[in-house]
Formats: sequence, structure tokens, C-alpha cells
Amino acid sequence: MTDVVNNIDLDNQTNIEFDYSLINQITTDLTQKEIELIICHNDYIQELNKNHRGFDKPTDVLSFPLEDMPFAPLGTIVISADYVSDKAKEYGHTINEELTLLYIHGLLHLLGYDHEIDSGEHRDEEKSIIEKYNLPSSLIIRNDD
Repeated sequence: MTDVVNNIDLDNQTNIEFDYSLINQITTDLTQKEIELIICHNDYIQELNKNHRGFDKPTDVLSFPLEDMPFAPLGTIVISADYVSDKAKEYGHTINEELTLLYIHGLLHLLGYDHEIDSGEHRDEEKSIIEKYNLPSSLIIRNDD
């Protein structure tokens, strides 16, 4: 089902339910551009990961930035609902918190941050946003590993 929630074009391909108000607020704080958000299962994100990154395994979040055109959306964020559920249980926080943490990570990629090549700027910005919105810091811990 595809819905537009403020500046997020949402395609939830699962039966998992989320409160999107916080990700809407975070998006509005960081960009005026529209974001496409796809919530899917592991098989879908695994196929994307294989086709676009060469890794034949599921992952938590993928980001696909669009070219910088004046009226184009910023890009697409794909999040695995299976991963969200598993990690929420593992780290002892809510589905909404886990989804929001992964969304922040993906959104920063769309905004040009890249933890794989930068000198910690992605992690620092992620930490700042997580603290601003009083979210669990487990994503930062995971990225330190």
C-alpha cells in the first residue's frame, strides 16, 4: 500500500505497523525534498542488495539517492521489516525506535554522508540526531563494531 505522509511517499509491503510521525519530523528538519520509503521483507531487500551492491544477503537498510534535480525526490530508503522486528527484540526497544534509527541512517546517506569512506561525519551526525530525538543509541554501538 502506497501512502504519502507529509513529504514521505510510503510503500509498506508488510503487515507491520509503525507510527510515522517522528520520521516525518526528522525528515522535515533535514530536508524539504520528498523521500520514498519502502518497508519490505528480507527477500526483497536481499535481491536489491545483490543487484546493487553485489552482496547476496539481506540487510537492514539501503539508500538510493536520486540525481540532484530541483524538483526530484531526494531518493529512496528501503528498510527490512524482518530486520526491524529482530533488532527491536534483540536490543530491547520498540519497533518504532528501530525503524526510526534505520531511517535516520538511510536518510543521512541520501544527504551525502557515507560512513564507509568518511572520517566519522556520518556517525557524528547520526549521534546528534539520535540524541536530539532521545532515541536509543544502539545504532551507534552497532556502527562502532
